[in-house]
Amino acid sequence: MPRVALIAAAVVVAVVLAVVLTRPDGTTTATDSDGEVFLQAAGKPGPDPFTASTARDSSAAPVTPSPSDTSGSANVTRSVDGAAPGLYGGTRDVAGCDVEKQITALDRAPDKKRAFASVLDLQPSEVPAYLRALTPVQLRMDTRVTNHGYRDGKATSYQAVLQSGTAVLVDDRGVPRVRCACGNPLLPPVALKTTPKRTGDSWPSYRPSDVVVVSPATQVVDIFVIYDPDSGDWFTRHKGDTGGKDRKTDPPANQPSPSMSSPSPSSDSPSPSTSPATPSSPAEESESPSSEPPAPESSEPSPDDTSGTTTESAASHSVPESAATSPGL
Repeated sequence: MPRVALIAAAVVVAVVLAVVLTRPDGTTTATDSDGEVFLQAAGKPGPDPFTASTARDSSAAPVTPSPSDTSGSANVTRSVDGAAPGLYGGTRDVAGCDVEKQITALDRAPDKKRAFASVLDLQPSEVPAYLRALTPVQLRMDTRVTNHGYRDGKATSYQAVLQSGTAVLVDDRGVPRVRCACGNPLLPPVALKTTPKRTGDSWPSYRPSDVVVVSPATQVVDIFVIYDPDSGDWFTRHKGDTGGKDRKTDPPANQPSPSMSSPSPSSDSPSPSTSPATPSSPAEESESPSSEPPAPESSEPSPDDTSGTTTESAASHSVPESAATSPGL
């Protein structure tokens, strides 16, 4: 009888966990990552992509300026405001992601389109307009997100670090919403309760202390101030534009001051964040050899220039706050 009781109790616990860890729309929560944080190189699609790559240059090198470049900023370890000038990079008059190709790919796969929409709390019919309202840019720092793959007719989530240079679509608060190399929808990261295990790709410049989280701007960003690593110039891009209205501009005048903790004393032991809405970087263990070329160290742009924001009220599909910081992330 005791053995039967133990078996019955185990079954009940398993059922409860399955209910808790599965959302009503069928997607799994970030807890299913089992303590893993997947590192994704800029040009690789990664596991279970939603679509073929819509990045115009999937092999683009990271766009973080070199350490000798003083036009931007200092290293950071935590959150960066989505409106920060220079947070994103790109090429003037060129969109890093083909939005219309992304729309067409999802229209041709209704099941994927439904799963994609469910992640972003949209109706499938709203997906085309939503994608056209996003802005194509490239990351300038290794960035933590909750990524989503498509498997067995459902969206599955996992914690990820996207390499600097990754082409993404960002919303009107500056938060990454789509990874162009795989068409995957993105959400803010979730802090794990245990020390995470790093899996996936690797690159020489990766340091947990340099990984950042993009926090949503408090106001709608009408104009993004973007750094062009090829020319060394700065330019502005209107939200939702694919490069047709890009205009050259002056470098940001002020140094960055995002909400963040001080840099970690070492790459192995990142300091805990003082911001309850920001998970920290992944742990140092690596399981896969590097196939990426060396990339410069990450740097933080300045959010002090507020010329790119307006006082509009919060837009729809605003970003939920990420979970509290956990040691070792």
